[in-house]
Order: sequence, then structure tokens, then C-alpha cells
Amino acid sequence: MPFFDADALKAWFVREKRALPWRENPSPYAVWVSEIMLQQTQASVVIPYFRRWMEKFPSIEAVANAPLEALLKSWEGLGYYSRVRYLHEAAKSLLKDYGGELPSEPEKLATIKGIGPYTQGAILSFAFHKKAAAVDGNVLRVMARYFSIEEEISSVKKKIQELTEQILPREEPWVVMEGIIELGAQVCRKTPLCGECPLNKNCLAHLHRKSHLIPLKKKRERTTLLQRAVAIVIYEKKLLIGRVKGKKVMADLYEFPYVEISAQKHALTQIKKMIRNKLKVSSNFSSSLGPVDHTFTRYHATLFPSIWRAEESVEVADYEWKTKEEIASLPFSSGHRQILQSLTDAHFTH
Repeated sequence: MPFFDADALKAWFVREKRALPWRENPSPYAVWVSEIMLQQTQASVVIPYFRRWMEKFPSIEAVANAPLEALLKSWEGLGYYSRVRYLHEAAKSLLKDYGGELPSEPEKLATIKGIGPYTQGAILSFAFHKKAAAVDGNVLRVMARYFSIEEEISSVKKKIQELTEQILPREEPWVVMEGIIELGAQVCRKTPLCGECPLNKNCLAHLHRKSHLIPLKKKRERTTLLQRAVAIVIYEKKLLIGRVKGKKVMADLYEFPYVEISAQKHALTQIKKMIRNKLKVSSNFSSSLGPVDHTFTRYHATLFPSIWRAEESVEVADYEWKTKEEIASLPFSSGHRQILQSLTDAHFTH
């Protein structure tokens, strides 16, 4: 096994680390929130969300006592909304079982909703300064290249977890752990900058000129394309909206009524049929808005919104009539929020 120069990495990290808000005061709560936000999301995107969240919900108790709707609204646009639901559930259990504090014992952290092996390691390392491995995509990439692990990366996570634990020093292991993550984010990226790496003297992939070949990954799951016709139904400055229920990707977020279509040319016909048969609202077509693209998980949806004037405000199952001002505080899925933001006062007048 090649020598791992922890001192060289620490020196590089102290010199080159980015100024990130969660590093200013790495309390267990701040580390937890930041790591949940950073899952599948770039740090530059997370920064403003993290600042707003910590200002609005400064403690675990604040999260536990907040309505889920308010939490989702603060998360709006970050995606992967199950993270918010897990945070909410976890905060409630932490308030009940641990007085609103995160425990420092790994076996207890492992029982908290939404805290997987990586987040557990991050909290133990960065917040409690314990010798714990926090293995995310950055660490997998650095370690696979450093030790020239030429196996499909998802099949060797446990091996890399063990290797990471082995190379962490007794003194300030948390600095080295965060240094590895930072190295993966700034230098050992998808296209590595090996000339700038403080570990390149002993990195096996670099020495064998294989850095561009490692890590080996499975082929990505194909993106499923969706086309949806969206109805903006208006009655006297009120919009018809519904809250997504069940265990769907967008659960607990709000959306306009929509229908799946096979092509844009069918949008108005399908929407008219849905409004008449499903919503049972008497309405007339007003105008079409420009298409909106919306990507979530493995889907790419193109939304084709159109405005319809309702003749009366009838009750519609699973939907409610709301003014634009009332809607402003509600969490919307990304594509439907874009549609909402495109509406002007002129759209609310005949």
C-alpha cells in the first residue's frame, strides 16, 4: 500500500480550502443540515439555501416544531424533497429522545431517519472531531485513484471505507478527512488536475497514467422524457392548485393540474378533456404560455402550460382555489414554480 502523506494533504487543505458557511461554525446541527443539502447538489448551489435555512431554523427544535410546508418552501428548488421529510421526522425524534441534540455515538446516529453511513461519518468527524470515515463521491474518486482500484466503484464502497479509516491519523483526523473531500471537489475531479495534487508523488493511478480511467462506473440510467400539458385555471384572480399526495417524488409540493401527452400538438385537446371530465370545471381557453423544462431524478419533463378561464368557483376534489398572494408561501415543484413566476397581472384580467 502506498504511503499516504497526511501532512502534505493537511497543509494543502489549510491553504486552499474554500470558505463555506458550514465551516464557520461546524456544530453537529450545522454539519447535519449542510451534509443533507449537499447530497447530489453542488456546494455553490447549497450556500444560499444553507444560510437562509440556518437563519429561519437555527436549531433542531426549530425544525421539529416547524410545519412541513414551511420547511419545503425553504428547500424549494433544491430538489430531492424526501431529504426534507426525513429531516423533519429526525428532528422530531431527536427532540423527543435526545433533548434536541445529535448524539455523538455512531450506533445512536445510525438510528436517526435519513442519516446514512456518509452523513454519520461527517457528523462524527467534522462536528465531534472523532476518527471516522465520511465517504462520499469525492472520497471514492480520490481513494480509487490513489490506490488504483480498478473495480466498478459502487462495488468497492466498503473496501474504500476501510482504507479511509486506515489512513486517517490519530492527530486531527477530521482535518485530513475534510481535506480528502476538498481534494476530490477541487483537484481530483472527473477530469483530474494531477499536476496540482499534493498527493501525486504516491498516487498509483497518476504514476501508472490511469487517472482518466479510474474510477470505473456503471452506465448511467437512461433519462426518461416526459411531456405534460398543464392547466392554469383562473377564476376571479384565483388559481386552481393541488398538493401532491402519497409517496410520489413531488409529495407534499403543490402543482397545477396536468395530463401526460405524447406530443405538444395534443396539449390543448387533452387539457380541455381533463378539465371537463376530471376537474368538472366549466372553462374557456384563454392563451398558451411558453414551454418549461423540468428535470428531476431520472426524468426530463417538458411542460406545456395554457390558461383557462373558469365560469364559476366549484369545489374540485384534491384541489383548491388560491390567490397568487396566498400561493407565494406554498412550496411548488420546480417546473410549476417557473410557470407560476411567469404569470403577470395581465393574465388575471380578461
